[in-house]
Amino acid sequence: MDRRFLTVLGVSLVFALLVSAIFYQLTAGAGAPAAKAPESKDMKDVVVAAKPLGLGGSIKPGDVKISKIPAAQFPKGAFSKVEEVMDRPVVSNILLEEPIIIGRLGERGSGQGIAPIIPVGMRAVTVRVTEVVGVAGFVLPGMRVDVLVTGRPPDSTDTVTTTVLQNIVVLSAGQNYQPDAKGQAINANTVTVLVSPDQAELLTLAGNEGRIQLVLRNGSDHGIEKTSGRQLNELFGRGNAKKNRSHAGGEGSNSEGQVPAPRPRPRPVTVASAVIAPPPDAAPPPPPPPDEIVTFRGTVRTVEVISSRKN
Repeated sequence: MDRRFLTVLGVSLVFALLVSAIFYQLTAGAGAPAAKAPESKDMKDVVVAAKPLGLGGSIKPGDVKISKIPAAQFPKGAFSKVEEVMDRPVVSNILLEEPIIIGRLGERGSGQGIAPIIPVGMRAVTVRVTEVVGVAGFVLPGMRVDVLVTGRPPDSTDTVTTTVLQNIVVLSAGQNYQPDAKGQAINANTVTVLVSPDQAELLTLAGNEGRIQLVLRNGSDHGIEKTSGRQLNELFGRGNAKKNRSHAGGEGSNSEGQVPAPRPRPRPVTVASAVIAPPPDAAPPPPPPPDEIVTFRGTVRTVEVISSRKN
């Protein structure tokens, strides 16, 4: 047998074995189960919500549970023990499995309902509304409104409507502290708004002495507009006449505050009666045109006049 052939055959065999070994190593490494990452021993307990928690309630047993997370991922302000969050009111909605943080809870003993969500220094005032006054039921918690009052001032005989409060936050509509889950309007007989102590006095006085109307505004509009109010005379187009009368009265008064003497009445003027001549008789209408009979014989046209008969 040729020695050269044996050499090529041996080299090919060695090369084939080498390639097979490399392929075996690659397939064996891919099919082997992945090695589990070593569990970190630096784990920490965190209190999370066992179910969605709504605004206004307080945390009870079964509302929260303990979950383990890496210590590096522990949220700031979170709790590690269930006892630390028991009976504390919820002042912001908490989702399922969300860690409980201190900013979502009120102080223990601060009460339930709307009281824990009232900021320090502010007041909650409830206003009785109707379907019309409550903007047809579209006032929802979190919206901003203006408050208008209609009444008659003590020094005026005219009814006036004026804006007493602007950019006021609605805390609740009836007993609901948050909008409907489907985003629908809430029909309620009362609306609770968040105001300062001075605004609370003004709103209470407006509710007792006049009729209150809530006006919706855009949530991003926080501007305060200067309005002068409107009187009943202006509604019927008599506002200018009133101003003219007041201006004329101001010209007749003197600077010393004395009442001017009454002006003398003008003497009556006798007007002689004139004889009015009757209008002239109207001209009689022209007589009607006579009746005619027109006859055509070829190109010859003949006209015959018919005399009218007298009755």
